[in-house]
Amino acid sequence: MNAPHIAIVGTGSGAFAAAIKAVENGARVTMIESGKVIGGTCVNIGCVPSKILIHAAHIAHLQGHHSIEGLPLNTPPIDRRAMISQQQASVDKLRHAKYERILENNPDITLLRGMARFDNNDTLIITRSDGTEEAIKADRILLATGAKPVIPTIPGLKETPYWTSTEALIADTMPPHLVVLGGSVVALELAQAFCHLGSEVTLLARSTLLSREDPETGMQLKTIFEDEGIRVLNHTTPTLISHNDGEFMLITQHGEIRGDQLLVATGRQPNTAALALDKIGIKTDQRGGIIIDDHMRTNVKNIYACGDCTNLPQFVYVAAAAGTRAARNMTGEDVTINLSVMPAVVFTSPQVASVGLNEIQAQQQGIETESRTLALENVPRAIANFDTRGFIKLVAEKSNGRLLGCQVLAAEGGEIIQSAALAIRNHMTVTDLADQLFPYLTMVEGLKLTAQTFNKDVSQLSCCAG
Repeated sequence: MNAPHIAIVGTGSGAFAAAIKAVENGARVTMIESGKVIGGTCVNIGCVPSKILIHAAHIAHLQGHHSIEGLPLNTPPIDRRAMISQQQASVDKLRHAKYERILENNPDITLLRGMARFDNNDTLIITRSDGTEEAIKADRILLATGAKPVIPTIPGLKETPYWTSTEALIADTMPPHLVVLGGSVVALELAQAFCHLGSEVTLLARSTLLSREDPETGMQLKTIFEDEGIRVLNHTTPTLISHNDGEFMLITQHGEIRGDQLLVATGRQPNTAALALDKIGIKTDQRGGIIIDDHMRTNVKNIYACGDCTNLPQFVYVAAAAGTRAARNMTGEDVTINLSVMPAVVFTSPQVASVGLNEIQAQQQGIETESRTLALENVPRAIANFDTRGFIKLVAEKSNGRLLGCQVLAAEGGEIIQSAALAIRNHMTVTDLADQLFPYLTMVEGLKLTAQTFNKDVSQLSCCAG
């Protein structure tokens, strides 16, 4: 029996996870990439370079804003070009190790360059950069084309030299005053990073900061940003944007806002327009995201999708998990993806992390809840770090104490949240969590302390009280 042929449109994390698993399961894979480099958003223009920038900015900020007596404060000069050189070298190294080398070492995966579109249910037309075309026929097709920044329809914006996150991450100069449009993950991470590197920053959010999270998160994060010098304007959308003599001007209900550079970080939309999905009737949502079920199947037989081009949450680890499961299903298995316990992290300082349900979401599902919020001034490690900004919150089902969700605003919040995810996944109660052993002077001990507050006043406990 001939090996099944699977065509994968895209070369990001979801696409490669699928290609590797499909080959393991006996398939022959053709990957199709329209861009200059392979690897997709995360390694090239997303997760990897942004976290390098955020780490560098955090180090710079700490030098001038730490709380340790006896260590002199210092505002370091910023050599942005040197930072970019190191950052891009790391990106290139990781792309080679995790993407290019896989292609080099796997003869069952073939890469084609060009833009793909559907001809029929099992055939893609690949248009190369020189205009020539080639038809590719496959037994199954996986769409993993990722997403791109949304540019809002604000009068004047498209005529200006604005940045998206792509340009911001490789900019080799620091704008004296950066104006940021957006109130979610990318906007907040980059706004704070540029502030920490010395730019004046004004942030304009259409709603509130992280409006889909627990409301307390956005409120406290706004206070933290303002304490660091970032001007935050909630419920603000410019009515007109212009650029003259090197200066941006935004007209808002708060008056004119002027800045040296504008970063547009108002969300991302699926890269699906070029695929000619309507030709074969693939269903999409209002954003253009491909609608898939928990097996990663579209409504058209033998066509699957994964990652940011779908209606799944836009996280790289979700894309990779979905890609692996899509490949397994395309090669004869029957597996699903369960996103009911999906941890998420925003890499601000302090970090925002969440998993499961918040109170509002639980109540929308008709679940009566009980919750506790622990200020970090009650967490010994936060006290020792001289950084008690933030909180840990646990949401439980009132009738039985079963953990439903956790919301965190804390240094190392991303490390804390996975323990909460495991507790929820294993159907633990707040009593179960309170009875666990946590190492002393760790931030994650805050989970235990928060669980204990359901039944006692932790401020009256000694250190390490079990």
